[in-house]
Amino acid sequence: MNDMRRTILWVVFSISIVLLWDAWQRHNGNPSMFAPAPAKPVAAAGSAPASGAAQGGVPLASASGAAAGAVAATPAAAASAVAAAPREKVKITTDVVEATFDSQGGTLLRLELLKYSDANDHKQRVLIFDESATRQYFARTGLVTLQSGVSLPNHLTPMSVQPGERTLKEGADALTLQFQSADVGGVKLTKTYTFKRGQYTIGVKHELANASAAPISPMLYLQLVRDGTVESANMFMAPTAFTGPAMYTEANKYRKFEFKDIEKDQTERAKKGQSDVIEKAEDGWIGMVQHYFNAAWIVPAKAEREFRTRKEGDNLYSIAMVMPLGNVAAGATAAHEAVLFAGPQEEKKLEALAKGLELVKDYGIFTMIAKPLFWLLDALHGAIGNWGWAIVALVVLLKIAFYWLNASAYKSMAKMKAINPKVMELRERYKDKPQQMQQEMMRIYREEKVNPLGGCLPILVQMPFFIALYWVLLSTVEMRDAPWIGWITDLSTKDPLYILPALMTASTMFQTWLNPTPPDPVQARMMWIMPLMFSVMFFFFPAGLVLYWLTNNILGIAQQWFINKQIGVK
Repeated sequence: MNDMRRTILWVVFSISIVLLWDAWQRHNGNPSMFAPAPAKPVAAAGSAPASGAAQGGVPLASASGAAAGAVAATPAAAASAVAAAPREKVKITTDVVEATFDSQGGTLLRLELLKYSDANDHKQRVLIFDESATRQYFARTGLVTLQSGVSLPNHLTPMSVQPGERTLKEGADALTLQFQSADVGGVKLTKTYTFKRGQYTIGVKHELANASAAPISPMLYLQLVRDGTVESANMFMAPTAFTGPAMYTEANKYRKFEFKDIEKDQTERAKKGQSDVIEKAEDGWIGMVQHYFNAAWIVPAKAEREFRTRKEGDNLYSIAMVMPLGNVAAGATAAHEAVLFAGPQEEKKLEALAKGLELVKDYGIFTMIAKPLFWLLDALHGAIGNWGWAIVALVVLLKIAFYWLNASAYKSMAKMKAINPKVMELRERYKDKPQQMQQEMMRIYREEKVNPLGGCLPILVQMPFFIALYWVLLSTVEMRDAPWIGWITDLSTKDPLYILPALMTASTMFQTWLNPTPPDPVQARMMWIMPLMFSVMFFFFPAGLVLYWLTNNILGIAQQWFINKQIGVK
């Protein structure tokens, strides 16, 4: 029974670490330890089609036959129906972002977050959108219709840039950028982007003027397009950024889509002659999620909309909302307002922005536990003012909450250690009589009132809480560039001097020494080797996570040492 208890504990510990790591990898869009290699990178810009061409198709509305063909032809028709305006890149700078737009379609090609440094190069800033040799990631919009022979302005239409400020001035609260299309079949489209001081939301207004002689039934598409390339990672490296489309509706809640699943589903729909529509609703948003950051198209007002995913080309994928704008009579106008968010996953701000948007901050299967833990961690940070000490304080509070449960486990371990010499003697005496040895061991357990499995249950009960806290620390963007003390200047990256991992390894080995030694020599060796092997991974973990484990170890050692003294175990 003594061996069984240790075996169960080691199996639980080993499987938990492996599953945590593998789940972390899959959660961040990386392959698991046994998964195939990631998709190949996007072709370099110089060898690919021009930006407009590379941005491919328009999200088709529900259609078939001639109508579908008319919609599919819209981009080329629109592009050729207008006189080509001079194409230019326009840069907008606020206090928190620097954005670059393409006058072709008024597409947002690049967005740099000025207050967040890149995890791999602190001299560079975090990029949400980007057009480069290795990345393709855009936010684009346009009009489409089911009306045969009707062309409308879309993301391939040349547009003229209206005069205005390009930098948010001191004392100004907002900055606008406006694009106007030429006449496309008697229809003009004006796009207005509004940036506000200190915000990662961009107001996007579309104004349609129908100067043709016939009514039109336009549909507006709001789309996010990006490559499916995900950097590879092995089990001794920190996770790379998550890459994947997501959406939310009140009916079906939050969903994420793997790039490979988009391609597979599109192929299946094509075989069945189905459209790209995956859901219709009157609410919801679409997004592209990555570790710590995300982009999302949000339409707050209730209105009919379709959600679509599509493979746009070689290693290029999109998610879109398509929204009917109603019937626009000849000479009439129509307007639509949306919000484009592109920034950090600050939970409280995401909750206020749109229902369900905070779910992009993924806590895994223990969300119900993780959310209150984050609330408590955030409250502690508000009181203390330092995220490192807030982590320490949170672990202390959890240890206090589980004090008596831990005491039960540690008392069981202490008693096992006290009777360990008797158990060793029995194993030696009855090594050729296993059945009698088990009977004698059970007799000792009864006499000493020891439950060999007594240390397992308290640990198992607490595991969901500490795993949930693990995910909280992994997902909290506020940890980026957050200092603790001295050499720890960023809790989201590994300890540059490896002091915390070394201390954690030492504490783990000391905690192992406090536990009863297995009578089996092989198990006794494994008892020391296993924690040492797992400790190696912590040298590559973010400092905030190592601080959490180290604090937990130190408090556990203190409690176990106290209980051993109390019972009289040396």
